Amino acid sequence: MATKESRYEKLVTAYSPWLYRYAYWLSGEKTASEDLVQETFLRAWRFLDSLKDEGSAKSWLTTILRRENARKYERKQFKYSDVDTDSISMEPTEFDARPEVSALRIALKGLPGKYREPLVLQVLEGYRLDEIALMFELPRNTVATRLHRARQKLRAVLQDDEEIKQWEYR
Repeated sequence: MATKESRYEKLVTAYSPWLYRYAYWLSGEKTASEDLVQETFLRAWRFLDSLKDEGSAKSWLTTILRRENARKYERKQFKYSDVDTDSISMEPTEFDARPEVSALRIALKGLPGKYREPLVLQVLEGYRLDEIALMFELPRNTVATRLHRARQKLRAVLQDDEEIKQWEYR
């Protein structure tokens, strides 16, 4: 039987890249996503004995990450301060260098979380409807409805964007 340390090490090795990508999609910030993943693995270590089926580890870790993200926003207190806008770089990052990618990212961020999260899990990460329903602890039909509405909302936003219409003709 594998020790707790070896089970944990396998989880970290196998799922770190996926968790970082998903955390980035949730938070939109590199440092926030790193913090989320770190908190996720800390909680996973504490409750590793509750993971009975190694085959469901990815869903289990994703659920922990989603809950950590929710906890973070429950505690988050926004502090307002004056910022020198001249010191802020407006250069595109590697994530949004192409205008269509940037528009899609903005449109996705504009979706309410209950629509965005299942869509990202299904389209970008390849989760099946049943797996997403299990992660969110929702009925399958509720998740299917949210996915349908997410696509409708995304389509409406992207069709209204004149810049995107111009890309279609390039």
